[in-house]
Amino acid sequence: MSTLSKDDFKAAMGSFAAGVTVLTTVDADRNLWGMTATAFSSLSLEPPLCLVCVDHRAGCHAVLEATRHFAINMLSGEQQELSNRFASRSPDKFAGLAYALGDASGCPLLAGALATVECVVRDVFAGGDHSIFVGSVIAATVNEGTPLAYWRGKYSGLASL
Repeated sequence: MSTLSKDDFKAAMGSFAAGVTVLTTVDADRNLWGMTATAFSSLSLEPPLCLVCVDHRAGCHAVLEATRHFAINMLSGEQQELSNRFASRSPDKFAGLAYALGDASGCPLLAGALATVECVVRDVFAGGDHSIFVGSVIAATVNEGTPLAYWRGKYSGLASL
């Protein structure tokens, strides 16, 4: 059995710089849901798949299980406020925001996002206190800009080499 402390694990994982995304979805009553997610990754080129890990306690978790569709909004370096908004417990995270509902998924696509992918849930796997949602990518958009990154508990940008 591991003697690794929760703090040591968090410090080690926080050393991996990650892009910042906002997962969005919509429930059967047309209510919009969203959360900040850094545990996101591409998974497969053929077929196009990605994955996102969602805490069981997150409000989006039950919605994703029920509706089986989501969008990932990859935030630009100018969207730190959106990351903070969607990481909060605010009841209406979409108030006053510019977004459009995706043609393929019906999920909110945030204005100014660096890129978006719309997905249908293909598989769900257990992952400790999270579920791993594998999405079949059904649409994608790409815009100009630089990404917002998160590293060791702080936002960061990427320097050009």
